Amino acid sequence: MTTFALVGAGPGLGLAAARRFGAAGHRVALVSRSIQHQDNLVAELARENVHARGFTADVLDPDSLTAALHEAAETLGPIEILQFSPVPRGDFMKAVLDTGAADLDDPLAFSVKGSVTCVNAVLPGMRELGRGTLLFVNGASAVRPHPERAGTSIAFAAESAYVSMLHDALADENIHVAQLIVPGAIRPDAEHSSPKALAERLYAIHSERGAFRQYAEPLPA
Repeated sequence: MTTFALVGAGPGLGLAAARRFGAAGHRVALVSRSIQHQDNLVAELARENVHARGFTADVLDPDSLTAALHEAAETLGPIEILQFSPVPRGDFMKAVLDTGAADLDDPLAFSVKGSVTCVNAVLPGMRELGRGTLLFVNGASAVRPHPERAGTSIAFAAESAYVSMLHDALADENIHVAQLIVPGAIRPDAEHSSPKALAERLYAIHSERGAFRQYAEPLPA
């Protein structure tokens, strides 16, 4: 049995994705800063017979991320699927003219160094398995920069470049890399951008291995 590792575990998309991949037979590793959130999610998933466990890490702390993912693989089984979808902090979203060089340190560490750290932690195990999926979830500013959200626009664009290169570099190793762009808010009542709909989309991306970049909704005009 293999593991679905979720970096950025929370009660919305995180829980829905954990539920969907768990229902498909994967054990679930919930990686986040909040032990309380982890415990709540583990209890909820247990009621649906999904085997889940929490692992504490901060996306801004590469050592804690690496340790959490290694522990998850040792405890639950090899990680076949990684979903990187932590929610950026609000202070990453300053206007471009109010953004100094130091204001980009945390956004870049969060989106780029965090992504690279996670991939480096799980890639050896995927290669040993002979298969794997790396899923990255971003907002619209990853492909359409927003002048009022400079930090995430710059960091998401850099993450997108990294993920695109990964897609090409790993294609021959049976490791699929994909990015899902969610242009608007994730809402329970949204047809295509509810947590449940997005979780189904992510599972389809994993199982069908289609295009590198997909969109939950069309980008606004």
